[in-house]
Amino acid sequence: MKYDIALRGVGGQGGIAISVIIAKAAMAEGLKVKQSEVHGMSQRGGEVSAFLRLSDKEPSSPMIPKGSADLILAFEPLEALRSLPWLKPDVGRIISAASPFKNIPNYPDTEAMLSELKAMPRTMVVDADKLAKEAGNAKTANAVLVGVAARYLPIKAESLEAALREQFASKGEAIVEANLKAFALGRAL
Repeated sequence: MKYDIALRGVGGQGGIAISVIIAKAAMAEGLKVKQSEVHGMSQRGGEVSAFLRLSDKEPSSPMIPKGSADLILAFEPLEALRSLPWLKPDVGRIISAASPFKNIPNYPDTEAMLSELKAMPRTMVVDADKLAKEAGNAKTANAVLVGVAARYLPIKAESLEAALREQFASKGEAIVEANLKAFALGRAL
């Protein structure tokens, strides 16, 4: 078994934390994990990406070759579209947040990008911000996306919940519970 994930977003969106959560859940189930992070100009709102390779055997490299990602998990739509070269043809999935992070003056038209994404097979565009607010904390949008992705990941939902709990435990029980609720709302989509 081998499962490659490209996580793409913008600095400050929490993409690296989400890659750590998925990696911890996979390792808790005995999977081998290789992770690679590219921070770019993250402090200035630049691109941030992480590659996760999950396998029952030791992955040879932390980098995912173009055309081999089973899942692209994007925290905003422009980064989802910019990640398409990594998507595995005919079987790869995209899960993207719908809300843009407009960090450049010539940011493309949001509706055009969302239409392009929604027209692609095996793609879900999620109003993660809305569900995060419903969960009680606007900062839990990424937990919503992990909840959506849970049905496709080779990891049990309970392992992802445990990793979420561990990741946010130092922030207090209210933050933990908001993230778990956001995860559950994502799973219910």
